[in-house]
Amino acid sequence: MPQSRAAQVSPGVFTAVSEKPAARPPRAPARRRLLKLGAMLGTSLVLSTQFAGAAHAQATKVRFQLDWRFEGPAALFLLGEQKGYYKAEKLEVAFDAGNGSGNVVNRVASGTYDMGFADMSSVMEFYGNNPDAKNKPVAVMMVYNNTPAAILALKKSGIRAPKDLAGKRMGAPVFDAGRRAFPLFARANGLQASSFNWQAMDPTLRETMLVRGDLDAITGFSFTSILNLNARGVKDEDIVVLPYPQFGVKLYGNAVIASEAFIKQNPEAVKAFLRAFSKSARDVIARPEEGIRALKARDGIIDEKLETRRLKLALDSVVRSPDARAEGFGRVSKPRLSLMASQVADAFGTKGRINADALWTDAYLPSAAELDVLR
Repeated sequence: MPQSRAAQVSPGVFTAVSEKPAARPPRAPARRRLLKLGAMLGTSLVLSTQFAGAAHAQATKVRFQLDWRFEGPAALFLLGEQKGYYKAEKLEVAFDAGNGSGNVVNRVASGTYDMGFADMSSVMEFYGNNPDAKNKPVAVMMVYNNTPAAILALKKSGIRAPKDLAGKRMGAPVFDAGRRAFPLFARANGLQASSFNWQAMDPTLRETMLVRGDLDAITGFSFTSILNLNARGVKDEDIVVLPYPQFGVKLYGNAVIASEAFIKQNPEAVKAFLRAFSKSARDVIARPEEGIRALKARDGIIDEKLETRRLKLALDSVVRSPDARAEGFGRVSKPRLSLMASQVADAFGTKGRINADALWTDAYLPSAAELDVLR
């Protein structure tokens, strides 16, 4: 047998070293392939997880407040949420109900919400009274091309036209858009606004007081007050409606607004929101019942039949109006907007004049094809 020889590793320590080291057995080719495949799968899993996390991180959160409760017109926004239009644009939008345009404007200006849906008169009033505000709301898309504000009365009151309002008892919540703009209605129809004494109340009591006979006429959004009167037993044929746009008051209604800070920090998100909303509005206009089903999914206690009618009234009166078709969905006429700014400053008694160019921009609107929703 061959003998081992000693090799000194360190002083006083010896180890045996074989003359011929044993040969390492060859690794099986199949085993090598399995190890390589496992390494590739592991790397792929890590990368896919990283990409998924990156995609999720890219989604922009948008806090959005509506002007009112989850009623028919809110379907314009909510159907797109149900269909995933906002998510497809990498947005995480949280829609909350509101309690009046004035509050929406203030909450967007304060940064509590990034975007909202509010009456243009309220936006203009904010500008007129807060010229030095650091985070003003900016209107980025017109939705209600005409104000829904109207005067409503019962036929038994004898009111048929604006001239019949003289000497009558008028009422509305103090923040109501129609009440605030009544001086414009009065001027356009030869009435003396200062001669009217108004009674204020909570919005939930407005139509009740009219039905009870405590008032002769009220102001409100037509598609809201008509249905509220129906709910109190009044038939359509017994209601007189004097819409502001039909009596010389060509004000814009509700628009999508965004804070200056949010626009500056997330311009692409604003564009993405308006693209998604345009798709949602297009679908609701084409199929109102589908929009109401999305609304029902958000608020299960709504009366679908009632809210479908409310939505259709809103679409016909302020979304698909002749003015909206002439100017284009989402857009405004600059001369008309400037005139409105001047009228609001006078009627609301703002601290300063209002620059319409400062509170409106069309820079984030979708393409003409995407805005073609009024079919």
